Amino acid sequence: MTVAFTRRDALSESLDLAGIGIGPSNLSLACLLESVPEVRSRFFERRASFDWHPGMMMPGVELQSSFLKDLVTPVLPTSRWSFVSYLVAHKRLYAFLNANYEAVPRQEFARYLAWVANGVDGLRYGTDIRDVEHCDDRFVLRFDNGQEEAKNLVIGTGSSPFVPDWAKPFLGPDCFHNSEAKSRLNDLRAARIVVVGGGQSGGEVVEALLGDASSMKELTWISRRHNFEPINDTPFSNQVFSPEYVQAYLKLSGEQKQAALKNSILTSDGLSISTIHSIYRRLYALRYLEPSTLNASLSPNRDVIQMERNGNAYRLIVRNHFDGGIEVLHADAVVLATGYRFRLPDALGSLSERISLDRNGYPNLNDDYTMQWTGPRTNRLFAQNAGRYSHGIADSQLSLMAWRSASIVNALLGRQHFDAEPDNAQLVWATEAGSTMPHQLRAGYSDGMLSS
Repeated sequence: MTVAFTRRDALSESLDLAGIGIGPSNLSLACLLESVPEVRSRFFERRASFDWHPGMMMPGVELQSSFLKDLVTPVLPTSRWSFVSYLVAHKRLYAFLNANYEAVPRQEFARYLAWVANGVDGLRYGTDIRDVEHCDDRFVLRFDNGQEEAKNLVIGTGSSPFVPDWAKPFLGPDCFHNSEAKSRLNDLRAARIVVVGGGQSGGEVVEALLGDASSMKELTWISRRHNFEPINDTPFSNQVFSPEYVQAYLKLSGEQKQAALKNSILTSDGLSISTIHSIYRRLYALRYLEPSTLNASLSPNRDVIQMERNGNAYRLIVRNHFDGGIEVLHADAVVLATGYRFRLPDALGSLSERISLDRNGYPNLNDDYTMQWTGPRTNRLFAQNAGRYSHGIADSQLSLMAWRSASIVNALLGRQHFDAEPDNAQLVWATEAGSTMPHQLRAGYSDGMLSS
């Protein structure tokens, strides 16, 4: 008699896929795998429960992508784990629609993710993976109280807060990354505050600080960028958040990828228009309408080159790239909105020398999101949210999360279980096949005879 195993059966059986970390990316993958019962999968998270960026859930913060780009909808719109299903389950679909949000509150999306995390199968919380070893034809995941075996792994631990070297010696209650902003800002009693980083995270910190500026005397917001620039949220620009763009991007050389990434940076890392308006109007009110003594300085084109203690305060040496000058800032507190970086989880320490990394410290990924490593091809290491340089700027965002998960499922199965083919593109990115330059024109072009 043949016994068919499902993911819930035979706990002693080796898994087809084990997930390390339960964030939105692996949560998306777990949702899609519910429709693939022949794949035995389980996902492990050291935290006791799901919690999405709790330190950044300040009042009024918004999602920078459509709620339709949720865990499942772009590839499986009939799934019970869609954002719309969440609204219906909580009896507030019509209220949400009537609210007519231009951008969904991030707090709402976080509740949606937590609702899914409490319902989908195959998730194990409070399970800290101490080590992963490759033995024979499988990976062995070791915990404090046992182990699990799996043919394939998927890393979904997300990005870690990036702290510049000049700030690392001073981390503490009055010098911290914005990932801790919600818990730190309420108790911050500093007269002079410097916020470093001109992206959306920095804007949200500044907006929160200006909301209650009574205890501040000086607020300085510095950014490396030429200005405090808005996110490029237009239809053509948003085409970079599409499967067809990723497929075109994958065909580029390394240098071409770097150039494409640089050119599209503001489609992802710019300030939302609502945040810009809120900050500017608040500064206007503090300067002209309210009896405030706050000295607020917004300083783009700045790069911190050194930070040092100055009694109970800090002194920051800053280079002004606009005119080449050197400036000195004094602060009682420093908030680092300096972004995030992917890094391999500590549990992969015994495998790290077998994994190929690029010059940015990211794993070298194949087109199907598998890491390049020296182990057998039958044992694959998938990586979520690690392809910013290999797959394009959208890989670190929520936008293509469901499509990437579908691509991983297809790679696992060796067939197109999900339709991951791109839509009909509005923009043509790559040179179309069969589009050839006439011989005479090609010769002239190569000789430098043509000019635009």
